[in-house]
Amino acid sequence: MPFFVIDEQPEKQIFDGAAIRTLHGEKIMMSFVNLQPHSIVAEHSHPHEQMGMVLEGMFELSIDGEARRLKKGDAYLIPSNVKHSAKAFDEPAVALDIFSPPREDYKTYGKRINENVSPNSNT
Repeated sequence: MPFFVIDEQPEKQIFDGAAIRTLHGEKIMMSFVNLQPHSIVAEHSHPHEQMGMVLEGMFELSIDGEARRLKKGDAYLIPSNVKHSAKAFDEPAVALDIFSPPREDYKTYGKRINENVSPNSNT
C-alpha cells in the first residue's frame, strides 16, 4: 500500500518520554519521533545513516560532541556510527527521522506497515 496514516501506526517508547512511529519500505525508513518536555534521548550510535527535520517544537541535538538547538524547519544529518543524543526543553517536540538502510530493530515496531495497512481514504 502506498499511503499510510501515521497516527494509526503502533507507537513504541524508545526512551523515557520519547516515542516513535515508523514506516518503512525495502531500502528506507521514516520514524516520527515524539519528545515530551524535558525528555532525553541518551547518547547512542548505529550503522545507519540518519537524516531528519524538526516538525514541531524545539530540542537540542548533539552530533559527535557538537550541540545545537533546533527548531521547526531545521534539518540535520547524522553519519553512520556517529554518537548522538537529544534533549527536549519545556515544550513537546516532534521530529521526522529518515534512516538508510532501514533499522532492523525499528522494523519490529511497525512490522504490520508493509503488510495490511489501509490507505488513507482522504487522499
